[in-house]
Amino acid sequence: MSTLLKVEDLHLSFQGREVVHGVSFDIKAGEKLALVGESGSGKTVTALSLLGLARGAWVRGKAVFEDADLLSMSEAQLREVRGGDIAMIFQEPMTALNPLFSIGDQIAEVLQLKRGMSAADAWQHTIELLTDTGIPEPERRASSFPHQLSGGQRQRAMIAMALAGKPKLLLADEPTTALDVSLRQQILDLLDSLQEKHSMAILLITHDLNMVRRFADKVVVLEGGYVVEQGEVSQVLAKPFHPYTQKLVNSQPTRNVLPANPIAPVVVQAKGIRVSYPVPRSGWRGWFGSAEFVALHGLDFELRAGQTLGIIGESGSGKSSLALAVLNLISFQGQLTLEGLAWRSVAARDLPLRQAVQVVFQDPFSSLSPRMTVEEVVGEGLQLHQPDTNPLDLQKEVLLALAEVGLDEVQFPGLLARYPHEFSGGQRQRIAIARALMVKPRVLVLDEPTSALDVTIQKQVLDLLQRLQRERGLSYILISHDMDVVQAMAHQVIALKDGHIVETQ
Repeated sequence: MSTLLKVEDLHLSFQGREVVHGVSFDIKAGEKLALVGESGSGKTVTALSLLGLARGAWVRGKAVFEDADLLSMSEAQLREVRGGDIAMIFQEPMTALNPLFSIGDQIAEVLQLKRGMSAADAWQHTIELLTDTGIPEPERRASSFPHQLSGGQRQRAMIAMALAGKPKLLLADEPTTALDVSLRQQILDLLDSLQEKHSMAILLITHDLNMVRRFADKVVVLEGGYVVEQGEVSQVLAKPFHPYTQKLVNSQPTRNVLPANPIAPVVVQAKGIRVSYPVPRSGWRGWFGSAEFVALHGLDFELRAGQTLGIIGESGSGKSSLALAVLNLISFQGQLTLEGLAWRSVAARDLPLRQAVQVVFQDPFSSLSPRMTVEEVVGEGLQLHQPDTNPLDLQKEVLLALAEVGLDEVQFPGLLARYPHEFSGGQRQRIAIARALMVKPRVLVLDEPTSALDVTIQKQVLDLLQRLQRERGLSYILISHDMDVVQAMAHQVIALKDGHIVETQ
């Protein structure tokens, strides 16, 4: 196979600070190459720089694509390449797709601009592309807006848009991170089949080594903007020689939890939990009221002290509805008690239960207020539940909670006065856990607590949660689509599908 892209001695700097240091690699036609590394390793900006999308970066080196140096092209020349010979799919399609235009219109626009099709031909070909990517009812879905599609369907639509220009090279930036495990496999299978059908080369940007093993031919490992190892996937991941690659390979979650105690007291008990949402009726029936969508169909389960209940299932299975019901953030039918007390949906009476059960969300960046300092974020719960706490005692409790999750002022000078954006993803998740611990809860609802983190940071956070459970006797309701995480943490597992429990372990 001939070399399609050859990157030589690539350097990138932002405001005089170099973040990519002499990166070199090549991709042959029809080959699949993975750029692997943790957040901040330089993998995404490396890919973006190839298309002139690393805004504000000073770039030097060479990136020769079919005898033309991409880094020497003008903006007008790059516009011809983008979406044509080289296309890109992004990690989060909801932010990459235009919410004001239908999926079909956005794909058809590419066909008209890049391939000169008429409006009618572009629309017909859009349907064919959506069919190729496996979207059900493509004629109807073409008229849908991004928010009307599921996560997997949005990612398929973005892939269809990328394929519209018949690219020779596809840049895929974490294309499955936000998806359930079954959808991840579907998207990888789809990329596999499309790559073979269209003879594309694919540059995959990821921190998921399981995906690399499953998908890529070659791998380039980046640490701090340097290439530390590269070669065939089978060789590099089987026998890594560099310590950083070894660390990535060995960063799988490990199980270090106390055995389940069958006579431990029950802290959460649910009987016949049913959750439904109103949905509009179609046609004239909508004039006379709405229908309902049942998200949970009479679930029964219990959680004992010091144990973890794992909840797994695909998108739409009811996992999030179950979490919201446990937290009493949505209306539900049935009986749900926490240490024998039931939610009363009266703020003053529910305050003790609000203290007993806390939540840690998937994305700490969006769940922590950007306007509040670390001291205010972590101390807010204690101020609410114990308003008489004096400021000095409150600050002392905040520092103790942060120290318990591995953050202190020796490591981070001025820690309490800093804001969430000044920390990495793993550090922000530790702040979120400290916030939850401040009110001394008995139950933590963990909603995909590590899915947005790199593998090494994920392992650190899971080790932290396991230690806190052993030391404090906490009970966890863990919602995840990562079976490695569930196997490392859970004492009992419930599998949900379409709002029903289909299996328990």
